[in-house]
Amino acid sequence: MASNAGTDATGRRDDEWSLCLQQVAQSDRAAFARLFKHFAPLIKAFALNGSAMAAAHAEELVQEVMIKVWQKASGYNPQKAAASTWIYTIARNCRTDMYRRLQKFDTPINAEDIWPDVESDELFAAVQQKRDAARIKDMLETLPHEQAQILVKVYMEGKSHSEVAEALDLPLGTVKSRVRLAMKKLQLTVER
Repeated sequence: MASNAGTDATGRRDDEWSLCLQQVAQSDRAAFARLFKHFAPLIKAFALNGSAMAAAHAEELVQEVMIKVWQKASGYNPQKAAASTWIYTIARNCRTDMYRRLQKFDTPINAEDIWPDVESDELFAAVQQKRDAARIKDMLETLPHEQAQILVKVYMEGKSHSEVAEALDLPLGTVKSRVRLAMKKLQLTVER
């Protein structure tokens, strides 16, 4: 009989984290350290995702969750759930409790604060935008000043070639040729 992914022939879980959690139940500190190293950043991201929780509170939540994992590891049943599911259930419950403590019932808790229905791409987009901006800045620094200056005015400030020519007191043809040369140089940089 073939086993399913993460389970042995008898239906018991044999994935790394389920086995690790079973070792934690036996007070194995090294197993707990491995579990902590793997799950702590994931729990912190879970705490911060789609919520207004401060980073300090997210760190506190990680500590609270991992203490409960250590204390309750003997109650983990690998036949009922994967270790990650069990740990995230503890994390979700701790996060709800933390929101209640922080809000002190002054403002209602939104369902999105506890368990977001839709994953937010805003954080990813913001990080990507910063990386793109830094990369563009680095690439512009490889160009001669005259070409970089014109690209900034045309593509970042949204000015027309005529407006740039007037602002820099240059012939329109010069502006267009500098844009064309700069774009060719940037294309070579990107292709490397």
